[in-house]
Amino acid sequence: MSPKDLAQVLSQLPQIDDPNLLVGSNTADDAAAYKITDDLAMVQTIDYFTPTVDDPYHFGQIAAANSLSDIYAMGCKPLFALNIVGFPAGLPMEILGEILQGGANKAKEAGIPVIGGHTIDDKEPKYGMVVTAIAKPSEIITNATAKVGDVLILTKPLGIGIINTAIKEQIASKETIDNVVKLMITLNKDAAEAMIEVGINCCTDITGFGLVGHLHEITEASKVGAEIRMEDIPIIPESREFFKKGMLPGTSKPTLEFIQESLEWDTNISEEDKLILADPQTSGGLLITVEESKAERLKTALQEKGVPVISEIGRIVEDKDFMIQVR
Repeated sequence: MSPKDLAQVLSQLPQIDDPNLLVGSNTADDAAAYKITDDLAMVQTIDYFTPTVDDPYHFGQIAAANSLSDIYAMGCKPLFALNIVGFPAGLPMEILGEILQGGANKAKEAGIPVIGGHTIDDKEPKYGMVVTAIAKPSEIITNATAKVGDVLILTKPLGIGIINTAIKEQIASKETIDNVVKLMITLNKDAAEAMIEVGINCCTDITGFGLVGHLHEITEASKVGAEIRMEDIPIIPESREFFKKGMLPGTSKPTLEFIQESLEWDTNISEEDKLILADPQTSGGLLITVEESKAERLKTALQEKGVPVISEIGRIVEDKDFMIQVR
């Protein structure tokens, strides 16, 4: 579903008037947060999708890591998970077992149990998780708290969506598949721990709407603008090769079209660059905004945690129109 279609559907839903709702859908944040007491809130998210790779065990790992990511983006520690499964009745149950084992092992790595779930008969396999966390309301990080002057730091490279398209078309090498699977199954747990230790202002994870789509959610929710530098944005090298072969995910162009009035491009930014910035990431990295005085401390903390990529890609600026400038 395109961002435009989703926005139209959500706009038809009744507005929620509940003083205990801390984070809802109005800011397109990563998870919902609901106050239980003055010192306790429940944070919950759900995510699931069709297979991105052929190996069922890896698919389970990727889907679980992707589901957990929303909790990490909000600076929370997950508590437990529930499986959500769609599976064709005609496929061997061993495949479903491998998918669930992959999810269970990734949840174990995150330090949480999978305590149940729900399964339906479906034409195509689908898998993901409902993940629940608890947190102090004052410690929940949202996408609506970026401050002018903040530095933008990204923790995984872009191009995952393009490579996943190449995998589906069976033109990606085993080495490329292995590398992108390793990236997708990497939890954002360590990056989240580092940002909590240092103290940051705002965070989101980069998933289906690409870097510019999710940065747009930050600028809109925080009432700020942003400047990003194309040369500093990490990109998986093979993704450019596959892009030239036509391996473009279906949501990249709709994402750009949906937010085009909020984007300002330098003349040197190619159409390829623009579409890579909108490339939908499966289990992508965190996009963090942090005070400039803390940026080096955060980079050091991320490095010590072994985070795959640590890239300072731009900054938050004052802009009454909430524009994203790409230089």
